[in-house]
Amino acid sequence: MDKSNIQPLIASIHQELIPQLIVESVHPHNPAQVRHLPPPWQLLGTGNYAAVVYHPEYPDLVVKVYATGRPGFEEELEVYRRLGYHPAFSECFYAQEGLLVLKRLYGVTLYDCLHRGLRIPPQVIKDIDNALDYARTRGLFPHDVHGKNVMMFEGRGLVVDISDFLHQERCSKWDNLKKAYYCLYLPILYPLRLRVPYSLLDMVRKTYRFVSSFAGNVFKFIHRLIRRKSLKN
Repeated sequence: MDKSNIQPLIASIHQELIPQLIVESVHPHNPAQVRHLPPPWQLLGTGNYAAVVYHPEYPDLVVKVYATGRPGFEEELEVYRRLGYHPAFSECFYAQEGLLVLKRLYGVTLYDCLHRGLRIPPQVIKDIDNALDYARTRGLFPHDVHGKNVMMFEGRGLVVDISDFLHQERCSKWDNLKKAYYCLYLPILYPLRLRVPYSLLDMVRKTYRFVSSFAGNVFKFIHRLIRRKSLKN
């Protein structure tokens, strides 16, 4: 996209949006809250640290605004710089302290696909896998990739949230999701097109988070014991 074409949008951001927008991140593990959004801007969604909004005259672009005092802006900008262009990822067209102008990705999250009974073909999983492999070739470390952070659009896979791709610690969320897809979803849910209630999805998500956290703590404890024993010897 020619950046000169979005100059009116950038002007509106600085003259109308930022002076009036109020975004608060009360708790780092809960979605940010938008206290005030000036018209005609529309809210698209919120993360734990930021809000994503768009202007009706520029429906294919979104503005991500970080809440005051929350980290992540510099890291996310660096991720987009390394990614460059790839069809499964968004692109950054403009950035200034605390805000990013990004290409809008259309689609339905895999989480919502399960709820709505929409079939998720294997090509979607392959596309996301290929996109994550591409990110690794760009010196990135795909992290926190789960059902709410990836989407399906016209039978193809997209990766929505790349904000944690500089975190070098290993993350198994995507590998675990793939195992569930091929072992459970594809042979059972895919043919039946079952709609899974949000209550059940949330229960599975919370159970997975608890088990993963517990297993991680056990692993760290065992690692510390082994290390102490080796130091004594």
